Amino acid sequence: MGADKALIEIGGRPLALRVADAVATVCATVSLVGDPAKYGKLGLPVIADEFSGHGPLAGIEAALRMTDAEKNLVVACDMPALNVPVFEELFSAGGDCAIPRYEDGRVEPLCAVYDRRLHATIRAALQAGIRKVTEALRGTELRYLRAASDAPFLNLNTPADLHTYTGKDTHG
Repeated sequence: MGADKALIEIGGRPLALRVADAVATVCATVSLVGDPAKYGKLGLPVIADEFSGHGPLAGIEAALRMTDAEKNLVVACDMPALNVPVFEELFSAGGDCAIPRYEDGRVEPLCAVYDRRLHATIRAALQAGIRKVTEALRGTELRYLRAASDAPFLNLNTPADLHTYTGKDTHG
């Protein structure tokens, strides 16, 4: 993308805060995972990765390490089209982890509900050198929810994605 996606502004609001606003509609507490020095200015609690550089699984580990909640919605900061019905379906699915899955088998582990008890499993996977979320979750009670459309899970990974989503060439 050429810039930190979390801080790219859409409609005058950083992308991370737009996603946090959506999450706050169903969660009492919202935190960011990343560098506190970088994201602290956004006004939300920021949890540092202990396994920095190990990808999204490290972010999930950090969130589960610091939570008091039994069920935890984990969402990537670059999915601005997420909505309450998706979140509610994930929370109601049960299991150790509820993950959207497309008909072709692809999954969305960065828009999923993780039970706090998975922390030890995910931490052990990271310590064993595993970085792939789905590999770390093997042997756990997964609940897959049918993702009929990828529209709610739109990721803004490139300037073209951002342009398609906003209809603009700039960050505002």
